[in-house]
Amino acid sequence: MTILNIRHLSGTTLSKLDPILIEVTRGNFEGSDFVESRHRGAIAIVRANGEIFAEIGDVTKLVYPRSAIKLVQALPMVESGAAVHFGFGARELTLACASHNGEDEHVATARHMLELIGLDESAFECGGHAPELKSAQARLNIEGKAPTALYNNCSGKHAGMLALTMHLGIDPKGYSKRDHKVQQEAAQAISEMTEYDLATAPCGTDGCSIPTYAVPLSNLAHAFAKVADPAGLGETRAAAVCRLSEACMSEPFMVAGTGRFCTEVMQAFPGTVFAKTGAEGVFCACLPGTGIGIAVKCRDGATRAAEAMTAAILETLLKPEDDALAVLRSFSHRPLKNWNGIHVGDIRPSDEFQSVLAPLA
Repeated sequence: MTILNIRHLSGTTLSKLDPILIEVTRGNFEGSDFVESRHRGAIAIVRANGEIFAEIGDVTKLVYPRSAIKLVQALPMVESGAAVHFGFGARELTLACASHNGEDEHVATARHMLELIGLDESAFECGGHAPELKSAQARLNIEGKAPTALYNNCSGKHAGMLALTMHLGIDPKGYSKRDHKVQQEAAQAISEMTEYDLATAPCGTDGCSIPTYAVPLSNLAHAFAKVADPAGLGETRAAAVCRLSEACMSEPFMVAGTGRFCTEVMQAFPGTVFAKTGAEGVFCACLPGTGIGIAVKCRDGATRAAEAMTAAILETLLKPEDDALAVLRSFSHRPLKNWNGIHVGDIRPSDEFQSVLAPLA
């Protein structure tokens, strides 16, 4: 058996690693403060004109935005006139951008969207899964019901895509495939908003079966900076961006649901923050009116760390007080408790992360 000797590896190889931004401690009693886990990550903060406001780690690396980019994917639905044609209000528009818990209001709204466009849930190509909220899942179990595609956290996005097919008068079958007109429209919107050519970009299949394209983290932040300040976009695109972002901020519960970061933060900062989670440690946010967009990637894919990174950035930029600060701190400095409710540790920003944040305050 050959054992690889790695002593010769240069420090430059290791230096390419993103910094440790979040630490998880255990044993924070009697002066103990032992770090049990560490999360590395990268953060890009970009202005609408493309100027880098701040960057941490390698923001040029490609990442799959996953669900964080749903607002951009929904743009063709609004720009085409489909949303108006089918009478979508703020709740329906928000659900098209959501990764929801599968709570009653989410499921009812997804069903209502299908009714408005004249389809039923058999048209969905996202698949079904149990509700994200445990209490909603437990109730289904008690009632002996199987979760359908309506409970899929992406059901609103898929209802929006189906609305586009119906408005354009094209066959909805296969709408989740890369070569379908709906996905081509979504890809074009992503390419234009990120200013990144997707022709040669890695393309995977998302959890809900639609294509997902990898883009540099800084380009992803730039797209959301344009959401924060769409003045540089064309009239139709700017109007669609505003309509979707304003809908989400007016109906934050529909974006995610009970106990979720996106919902709680937008409720704490009404009209001030748009925030959206994506799978595998991706988060996007923007500050409307400021032209600032934020994209976060926790390299190991941990949601707990991505939320903590995003909360710490928002705290630094917004300088909140009282209840709003408490909401952010509940994610950036989260206490860990065991099954007996004993405080056993914390999720917190690393000293290195805090030193980088200080000049931004």
